[in-house]
Amino acid sequence: MTPKEVLALCSEKDVKAIDLRFMDFPGLWQHTTIPMRAFKEEMFEDGLGFDGSSIRGWKQINESDMLIVPQADTAFVDPFTEIPTMVMICNIQDPLTREDYTRDPRNVARKAVNYLKSTGIADTAFFGPEAEFFVFDDIRFDQTPNSAFYHIDSNEAQWNRGRDEKPNLGYKIRFKEGYFPCPPHDQLMDLRNEMMQTMINCGLDVECQHHEVGTAGQSEIDLRFQEMVKMADQLLMFKYIIKNVARKYNKTATFMPKPIFGDNGSGMHVHVSLWKDGTPLFAGDGYAGLSEIALHAIGGLIANAPALLALTNPTTNSYKRLVPGYEAPVNLAYSQRNRSAACRIPMYSPSPKSKRVEFRCPDPSCNPYLAFAAILLAMIDGIQNKIDPGQPLDKDIYDLPPEELAVVPKAPASLEEALDALERNHQFLLRGDVFTPDVIDTWLWYKRTHEVDAMRLRPHPFEFCMYYDI
Repeated sequence: MTPKEVLALCSEKDVKAIDLRFMDFPGLWQHTTIPMRAFKEEMFEDGLGFDGSSIRGWKQINESDMLIVPQADTAFVDPFTEIPTMVMICNIQDPLTREDYTRDPRNVARKAVNYLKSTGIADTAFFGPEAEFFVFDDIRFDQTPNSAFYHIDSNEAQWNRGRDEKPNLGYKIRFKEGYFPCPPHDQLMDLRNEMMQTMINCGLDVECQHHEVGTAGQSEIDLRFQEMVKMADQLLMFKYIIKNVARKYNKTATFMPKPIFGDNGSGMHVHVSLWKDGTPLFAGDGYAGLSEIALHAIGGLIANAPALLALTNPTTNSYKRLVPGYEAPVNLAYSQRNRSAACRIPMYSPSPKSKRVEFRCPDPSCNPYLAFAAILLAMIDGIQNKIDPGQPLDKDIYDLPPEELAVVPKAPASLEEALDALERNHQFLLRGDVFTPDVIDTWLWYKRTHEVDAMRLRPHPFEFCMYYDI
């Protein structure tokens, strides 16, 4: 849509408020709302002032003035507000120079796409993330100087088989047996259908929805692939809709990678393909029907994966998921069909248009703008430097004998390891000025100070189980 079309739609829908949204550095949507009468067409150029020093990882107090600039082509009507409200995603600019702000995650993603075009490799990067999530009926947690706990509950969880529910009807999902069961085991079908329909009403192209492997409400709703920046925009809409539909029914949805011990965590497998002049570049006559460009892109993903995971798996909890035994891709290898490999080549269709690479490491706690940009730059690095991905591993990696498994590279075991890898290896992210040194340094500082150190300094409840009686 153009600015004039947005204003016309606001009139048609009797919009009373304009909600302006942007992404903070760690990865949460932020917003400010103005009345419709105060919104003028000039704002699409002039923007609106706000305090950048109050946003995590952004400006200092002495340089806090920033501009939020709405993007007309992102407009949609909010399905949850009581009064008609038009939402627009925004870019962030410096009010003095009018330059796009380097720490604005959406700006990083836009620069990545522009850099791809400048290389001549391709003109379009299509991304299709599969973000898994849990829907719980109750969640309580706290951390004080003298106590720490969390308590999760779900009406369909295995641990509630013996609960007195007056009556308990017995349809509980066993650990690791939640993939595709019909109701009454799947108690969330109507809820996911409403999530799906709300997404469609907001302009998202939904492919399917289903229950996922884990007990206690693990779910997945898949969106059709889109151009990279648009897909990141849509993933934020996706998470917003899921959380608010759940809240409408007095439930809570989380994209935390590993909320439940002993069952599968929530990943975000990312399907990627590169196109040029309307032609797919990943189809060829190589392994699994891949082109040389695709194999080099895989080489870039595998070679840069330890650093890449600092952005695609950016929480301490992310590495509770990246452990053997729960379908998580701990080993950095590639394969057709094999879901235990970090890079998988789906074989559902022989069409060249469907040929893509699935990077299975990421999880939905990531900031999609930063994660997608980093994935794209890792693939470009592989293509430009013709990085050999090695031999495919068409075996169950978890059943390999120790001598074979020892030579397969491993994903970082902690956020701290991933951040150390990013500090050592981030030149591939600096190309085209996509990630600036300031962005990398700020990310490392923020994550180490506010997450790694914060977690390390606090006693863990399970430590009391192991050590209290020493």
